[in-house]
Amino acid sequence: MAVQEHNDFVNVGKKETTIGKRQSLDPKKVSICILLLYSYLSLDGNSLTIADLVRLGKGLFNIKLTTEAEEKINEAREVIETIIKENRVVYGVNTGFGKFAHMLIPKDKLIVCVCVCVCVYVGVGTPLSVERTRMLLALRINVLAKGYSGVSMETVQAMVKAFNASCLSWVPEKGTVGASGDLAHLTLGLMGEGRMWSPQRGWDHAKTVLECHGLTPLVLKPKEGIGLINGTQMMSSLAAEAVERAVGVARQADIIAALSLEALRGTTKAFHNSHRTCDRVQDAYTLRCIPQVHGVANDTIAFVKSILTTELNSATDNPLVFAERGETISGGNFHGEYPAKALDYLAIGVHELASMSERRTERLVNPSLSELPAFLVQDGGLNSGFMIAHCTAAALVSESKALCHPSSVDSLSTSAATEDHVSMGGWAARKALRVVEHVEQVLAIELLAACQALEFLRPLKSTTPLEKVHELVRTVVRPWDHDRQMSPDIEAAHTLLREEKVWEAARPYMDQYRDRLGLKPLPLDE
Repeated sequence: MAVQEHNDFVNVGKKETTIGKRQSLDPKKVSICILLLYSYLSLDGNSLTIADLVRLGKGLFNIKLTTEAEEKINEAREVIETIIKENRVVYGVNTGFGKFAHMLIPKDKLIVCVCVCVCVYVGVGTPLSVERTRMLLALRINVLAKGYSGVSMETVQAMVKAFNASCLSWVPEKGTVGASGDLAHLTLGLMGEGRMWSPQRGWDHAKTVLECHGLTPLVLKPKEGIGLINGTQMMSSLAAEAVERAVGVARQADIIAALSLEALRGTTKAFHNSHRTCDRVQDAYTLRCIPQVHGVANDTIAFVKSILTTELNSATDNPLVFAERGETISGGNFHGEYPAKALDYLAIGVHELASMSERRTERLVNPSLSELPAFLVQDGGLNSGFMIAHCTAAALVSESKALCHPSSVDSLSTSAATEDHVSMGGWAARKALRVVEHVEQVLAIELLAACQALEFLRPLKSTTPLEKVHELVRTVVRPWDHDRQMSPDIEAAHTLLREEKVWEAARPYMDQYRDRLGLKPLPLDE
């Protein structure tokens, strides 16, 4: 990201970075604290990317609305005010909700109805993490910025201020069926009810947290109750993290698989026509079919990424407000079927990376398959080596098999059969995240096993990029010459994958290779 001199604001795509006058900064040297103070991501409801949403979750940017978004929000609110003034009957504005949609609410009861709408939804379980709650709030603001919800500018700006102050509501993980009302707990905190978190206060009563930051609890207006609790943002924000992590682990899975191929002295004959002299006819499927199985995992991730990018920038409220026509439409955009189905597909697709990885780890630790010391350690019997680490990989793969059962095929009717088909997208998102994490952990075990296997093949050397990956691993995990506690080593390798250090170690050499072949360089976000 280039930062130019004597600009107060430097436009980089949709980002605006405040740097102060007549400064020239190398962004790589700017601390996270300065980024928090001076960087903004402009939301317009149309162009939020998965990567940027994840960055917002990490607290790397504050947010602001574009001028166009502010205009659209105001125009939609004017439609709602006109409806109320003219006493027109519109669902969610002056009627009950769900089964009570046919009941007209008197003007003097509208505020009470709005508050009841928010307070009746009850989630259970542990709260979302700070990062995930931040993503949820940012995503809801982005959807409101489209200007189809009828929520007032005052309310949206209050949400922006809460985000920028990191005042985050207690949002339980469980209780959503993925169709409506998912965001009630997010709204409750903003109203000063329930619990809230901020860096200064930790968890405390929401009103106390808001007041500590000079913020005022929301007082909702007609339409704003249903306008804030309806939508697919709960599942979609979790999905964004799942997709972003899946992208990272998938490209590193190729590198780890290549390490195992080297350690097992497999043939490259199956990988096009440029190969070393080798008398081996063919390898097992988990080596020979890496391009095919990993390939479909990558295609799955790309498909889900496309679906989710659309969902992040879609109006998922009900009813929707169309300012240009001065009308509202009760529809079904709040239904989470699209992200739910995509997340089920993601879990199934990315799981295969772990399924392949666990089998390669078995080949590495099994002396009859690897021609290496049993369980990759000397003095077998006295030492167990990678015996139990492989058991851990097998356990994770088995658990993921159950998690890959699609949640979106299981619909239960709610709200007296008014909401008679739901997506179960919240569970689809949570289990997809668990599957992705299992994939990371299984691949971390394979990474350690492959690097340990290479120790027994010295002084032979692998390719430069794979040797660089081996060197990287050895900066955090030393070789095994006898048994020791392995959990910290697995966690260290897992951290390397989460931070994409394995990809960073190998990528420069991949770019050089592509350049020699006259191929286009890899995109920056890949």
